[in-house]
Amino acid sequence: MDSALVSSSSPTLTFSRREGRVVFVAAGNWTAAYADALEDLVEGASARIAEEPLSALDLNAVAELDTFGAVFLERLRHQGGRLEKNIPVNGLAERLRPLFEEVDSSIVAPQAVNVRGNALVDYLSNVGRAITGIWSDLVALAAMLGAICASVWRIVLHPLRFRLTSAVHHLDRVGWQAVPIILLITFLIGGIIAQQGIFHFRKFGADVYVVDMVGILVLREIGVLIVAIMVAGRSGSSYTAELGSMKMREEIDALETMGLDPVEVLVLPRVVALVIALPILTFLGSMSALYGAQLVAWLYGGMSPEIFLTRLKEAISITHFKVGMIKAPFMALVIGIVACAQGLQVKGSAESLGLQTTASVVKAIFLVIVLDGLFAIFFASIDM
Repeated sequence: MDSALVSSSSPTLTFSRREGRVVFVAAGNWTAAYADALEDLVEGASARIAEEPLSALDLNAVAELDTFGAVFLERLRHQGGRLEKNIPVNGLAERLRPLFEEVDSSIVAPQAVNVRGNALVDYLSNVGRAITGIWSDLVALAAMLGAICASVWRIVLHPLRFRLTSAVHHLDRVGWQAVPIILLITFLIGGIIAQQGIFHFRKFGADVYVVDMVGILVLREIGVLIVAIMVAGRSGSSYTAELGSMKMREEIDALETMGLDPVEVLVLPRVVALVIALPILTFLGSMSALYGAQLVAWLYGGMSPEIFLTRLKEAISITHFKVGMIKAPFMALVIGIVACAQGLQVKGSAESLGLQTTASVVKAIFLVIVLDGLFAIFFASIDM
């Protein structure tokens, strides 16, 4: 015996028993145009399902169906099956079946959460995921390096393809506009190192050796490292955010559709600008740090600028300067590759953009420090 739940609008939903089974029969147009009516129908059916579980859906009389109506039918189906997707659907027209099946496949039934687990298994699982993530990052960086090398080779063969205007623009942003903050930070770092050195060396009457410490440390290590870290945080994050925003707005897909290589158009000018700018910033930062150390040695340690400069000439050589400058372009290349690779991995959400920007800065700084350590070992092995 049938009993109509709601029949006041074009879509209808009736309840019947067939061979001892509870069946809902849907009819009419299950589309967004009847949203209010569909809501009432499904709510009424849900109350009926609470008393007796659903066994089947009969959609033979459904004339029209869109995504909105299919979602309501799936909602009814899930409620009837006690969150199981095994309720049979009968009679749906062939022209409407692909849409219904697509909606059905996109709805995932809630899974039970296993609160308690094996601590060792969870730990090993986390280690495995971490190793997999590291391997994926290495593959992505290697792929980006290969793409940049391929773009450089094409530029060598066809120099007019290089986007000089873009490179100069980025050189202004990562180079010239970064000079004030680089000078300020390195000046303070140089002064702090000198102050601490004087404070401790004075106990042994060896104030003058502060100049040796500051000169060698700044020219070989601290100068290039501090500048690289600041550039990674300032320009690397900017690169990732810019490319990530382009990826979200599908501008990179548009470039590929037009037959342009995104690496050649977007990545290469940025990397070239970094490779040029970082050695210049390193030189300016090192000079600023030495000036800060000289000022502190004069005001705090009572060492005149003439004595400081004389001792500095004796303590350092051109080799110390070359060591720091050789590192700079390699660190710039690492920062550029990491920043651009992370930017191109952004998905279609603001959360993804934030995560990739954070990951870009962290990974770039980590790799810069690792690279500095490798260079230190290399230069020590060749007595440089």
